[in-house]
Amino acid sequence: MDLPSRSELSFRHYLAGTTALTGILMLLGVYTAAAGAGLTCAQRWPLCDGAVFGLFPADWMSFIEWFHRLVAMVTGFVILGATGHAWRAGLSRRVRGALSVATVLLPAQIVLGALTVTEYEWVILTAHFSTATVIYAGVALATGWSYAEVASTGAARRATLAAAALLPAFLVLSPRLVFVYGATAQVALYTVGLAALAALCWATVWSREAGSAPRMTLATGLAAVVLGGLLVLGRQVFGADAQLAMTGGTLLAFYLSFAAAHTNLLATGRSRELSGAERGSRSDD
Repeated sequence: MDLPSRSELSFRHYLAGTTALTGILMLLGVYTAAAGAGLTCAQRWPLCDGAVFGLFPADWMSFIEWFHRLVAMVTGFVILGATGHAWRAGLSRRVRGALSVATVLLPAQIVLGALTVTEYEWVILTAHFSTATVIYAGVALATGWSYAEVASTGAARRATLAAAALLPAFLVLSPRLVFVYGATAQVALYTVGLAALAALCWATVWSREAGSAPRMTLATGLAAVVLGGLLVLGRQVFGADAQLAMTGGTLLAFYLSFAAAHTNLLATGRSRELSGAERGSRSDD
C-alpha cells in the first residue's frame, strides 16, 4: 500500500477539523435557541442591534446570536474550501459527492437561518436543524472516506464501540428523563449525540472499505440514520410520546451498534482461526 502524500494527510486533518467545526456550530445553535437568544438582534438579519448601524451586538444575549452567525459564516467558507480542493485535486468520487451535498445545502441553510430570526416558526426551526444534520453527516462521511485507504476492520470496530459507549449517555441526557432540559443539558446531549453520529458514519464507511461483514455496515448505517432522526426529534416541544420515541430510538441505535461490533468481533475471530488452520496445514505439508 502506497503511503499518503503530505498534502493528502493535511487534507484529511482539514476534513476532520471541518467536521469538528460543523459540530461546534450546531452546538452553538442549540445553545442560542435554548438560552432564548434566537430572537435577539431586534429580529434583524444579517445585521444586529448594536454599534455601527447594527453591525455589532448591543448586549450579551445579542452577542450569542451574533457570534453564532459569525461561526456559521466561517464554517460555510471552510466547507466551500474543502469542496473546491476535493474537486481540484481529483479526490475520490465519494469524498467529492459527500462534500458537494453539504455545499449545495449551504444556501438553503443560510436562508433558513435568516428565517429563524425573522419568523421563528416550528417548521422553519425543524428544517434548519435537519439541514444542519445532513450537512454535518456529509462532512463526516467525507472525512471517513478520506481515511478509507488506511482504515481497517479494527478501526471500524473501534468507531462502532465508541458510538455504543456514547449512546447510554445520550439516553440519560435525553429530554426530561433525568435532567431538567435547560441550555447546559441540551448542549451536553448534542455533544454526545453528534460525536456518536460521526463515529457511526466512520464505522459504516470503514467497515465497507475494509471488507467487513455486510451486516456490520448495514447495522451501523441504520444506527446512524436512527440517531440523526433522534437529534432532530430532540429539538421539538417534548411530550410523553416524543420521550418514548427518544428512549426507544436510542435503545435501537445502541442495539444496532452493539450487534455490529459483535458481528465484527466474530468475523475477526473466524478469520484468525482460518489463518491459523492454513498455517498449520502448510507446516504439516
